[in-house]
Amino acid sequence: MLGRSKIIVIAALALGLASAPASAASQNAVATHAYIEANYTLSREAEASVAPVQAKIVQLDQQLGRECPKVGAGAPENPESEKVSHEVVDALWSVSYGADAAPISAFVKAVQPLRWSNPRLTHIAQHYAKTLQALAALPLPNLCGDVRTWAASDFRTIPATTLQADRAESIEGHSIPAKLLAPYARPSDKSILERTTRLETKLANTETVVGFNDWDTLLETLGLNQ
Repeated sequence: MLGRSKIIVIAALALGLASAPASAASQNAVATHAYIEANYTLSREAEASVAPVQAKIVQLDQQLGRECPKVGAGAPENPESEKVSHEVVDALWSVSYGADAAPISAFVKAVQPLRWSNPRLTHIAQHYAKTLQALAALPLPNLCGDVRTWAASDFRTIPATTLQADRAESIEGHSIPAKLLAPYARPSDKSILERTTRLETKLANTETVVGFNDWDTLLETLGLNQ
């Protein structure tokens, strides 16, 4: 027959095993709710900034047109020219993500403390926050100065600043896919999750189509379109 002390220990262990899944479920639900709310807010802010960002890009193109029109005319089409093209992408990212620096900062602050029992979700969320933070901090490259320096070398030597900017191409991250969040979402979260997914799809399409056109326009202004 079990002694009283052993019965107490066994009961405590059973209670602990029973409460662990409940605790994890609660943690997942809280983290998921906070993430969905933060990501929805960020997506709405990003959508609202599309027009102002586009205006800033037009201003950048006009500035390049005044300060160094066609400065890269005659550049060869080779791996070096691709690096300069990447620097133009960095300029676009600097303008667009820099304009959203405040909402990105709020998103990062909300997401950094979040943890799920599934480490994959935690990793994606943390990595996405760091990615956005890095993109929002990208400095605007000196396109006129760098392309002018490249041209002065008869297009043989890429400036060090261009090579440094080119490394920003490796910054990658994405939000947690809705299908991974769905099992932990509260009923009230699901409609917000659906709206966020639609917003993210719309923003991604805008970035692809409008972003490519902006990139092509800046290259044309700099004389880098072959």
